[in-house]
Amino acid sequence: MNKSTEKQLLIDKIVDAIQDTKGEDIMIFDLSNIENSVAETFIICSGNSNTQVSAIAGNIEKKVRNDLHDRPWHVEGTENAMWVLMDYVSVVVHVFQRATREYYEIEELWGDAKITKIEDLTN
Repeated sequence: MNKSTEKQLLIDKIVDAIQDTKGEDIMIFDLSNIENSVAETFIICSGNSNTQVSAIAGNIEKKVRNDLHDRPWHVEGTENAMWVLMDYVSVVVHVFQRATREYYEIEELWGDAKITKIEDLTN
C-alpha cells in the first residue's frame, strides 16, 4: 500500500471516530502544498465539553490502533481536554472545545490550505 493510500485510510478512520463520538464542525486541511507546514493534513473538530473532547480523542486513538495498527507519535492536552492535539506525523488532529476553537481561530492560520468540510451526520 502506498503512502497516499495509507494516509487516506488514516484520515477516513479519524473522521469516522470523530463522527462516532458526535464531534462537530469537522474540517480537513490539506497542507501538502504549503511550504514549511508541520504536517500534510490537519483534521479539526469540536466537542461541547471536556468529557466529549476526551471521548473523541480516546475513540480516535482506539479505532486507529485497532483497525490500522498505528499509534500517535505524540498526544498533548488530555489533562484539561480544552484542546487535544494528536500527532500521527503526516496527519495532525486537533480536538477543541468550541470556545477554545473560537478563541484560537486556527482555521484562519491555514487559510491557504485546501479545506474540506465534513457534513454533520445529524443534519
